Amino acid sequence: MTGTGKDTSVVIVGAGVAGLALGTFLLRKGVDCVVLEKHSRAYVERRQRAGALDAGGVRVLNEWGVGEAVEGHSRADSDSDSGVPMLVDGVQRWWRMGDDGESGDGVFCPQQVLVRNLVRIFLRDGGDLRFGAKDVSLRDIGTEQPLVRYREPDGSTRTVMCDFVAGADGYRGVSRTAVPEDVLTCSRHEFGYAWLTVMAEVPADPLALLAVHARGFAAQITRGPNASRLYLQCPLSDTVEQWPDERVWSELEARFGAPVERRGAITSKQIVPPRGVVFSPMSHGRLHLLGDAAHLISPMSAEGMSLALHDADTLARAVVQQVQKNDPSLLDGYSDTCLHHTWERQASAVRMTQIMHDSGDPTYEGEFRKQIARKELETMLEPQTAPHPAA
Repeated sequence: MTGTGKDTSVVIVGAGVAGLALGTFLLRKGVDCVVLEKHSRAYVERRQRAGALDAGGVRVLNEWGVGEAVEGHSRADSDSDSGVPMLVDGVQRWWRMGDDGESGDGVFCPQQVLVRNLVRIFLRDGGDLRFGAKDVSLRDIGTEQPLVRYREPDGSTRTVMCDFVAGADGYRGVSRTAVPEDVLTCSRHEFGYAWLTVMAEVPADPLALLAVHARGFAAQITRGPNASRLYLQCPLSDTVEQWPDERVWSELEARFGAPVERRGAITSKQIVPPRGVVFSPMSHGRLHLLGDAAHLISPMSAEGMSLALHDADTLARAVVQQVQKNDPSLLDGYSDTCLHHTWERQASAVRMTQIMHDSGDPTYEGEFRKQIARKELETMLEPQTAPHPAA
């Protein structure tokens, strides 16, 4: 902020979707900021994670004039008027359309592509983005002059004085640790099963395919023109070693109910337990948390990036109002506003995750829950027009 003696208005810790979006939004309103990222640019731009934005996420980008970040990527409903195809015991079904008869306008955009585009836009707009910033620590966040210290790649230590700090450094980042333990609360839900997540060098056609089967949930989601993320529900006790490549493909075929014609090299495997996590409050002093630093949502919802953009949008508007109009009302309400939205999305994510998993393998929740989940699933799908093949 010019004339205050500070180095910048906002220090943003973390160059993921949340941090880069926030920085880009602030620059577009003339608010200066510095983005610190502990990893290299090459690492950040190839990091494979989420792959979809909902209509709200796309709208946020467009409203800030950053729609180019997802231009050229396929709409999430492009395969059909009813969206992503769904396999139920090998039979293809379609989701019901909304009451307005219109499908959403989300997009399939791999996170690394969105991040790469946001990096390009932020730097093009004159943004200050510092890669390789190690050992970040936050000081004096309860005062009017918070400090952020970090170590440069050459080993030297730098201190940045600012008005506000935005913690966007993810679930395992350091920003949240600056909030005293007696202030921060953590609410968590564990679903009781895991996903084997697999990166494979093979295009997804269609771009997303979900499956419910007596052997468990399965999915194949695009991560770019020649890459897919595969998901297979499995017990929490499973290990990667129990899933050799051939078993991955054969199990995917079993749950899809048809041969998987296109196979590719498997480049990574991981056992991931879906969970929902919410930290509260999302603000403490001059520190404001956003994205995965504040919450995790079940990947079944495909809303991680959209939640991050909602936080960035809300925080950017609040900071701009404070800086340009000396009006703290939006900043004061930032945590409550974002938590209200987060809990709404968590409720939807938990319901969808339970329906999609409970309606398949009854080993986890029993036959009663399976039948209930199947009935709930049927209300979400278009009526079946052809008889089921033999199970």
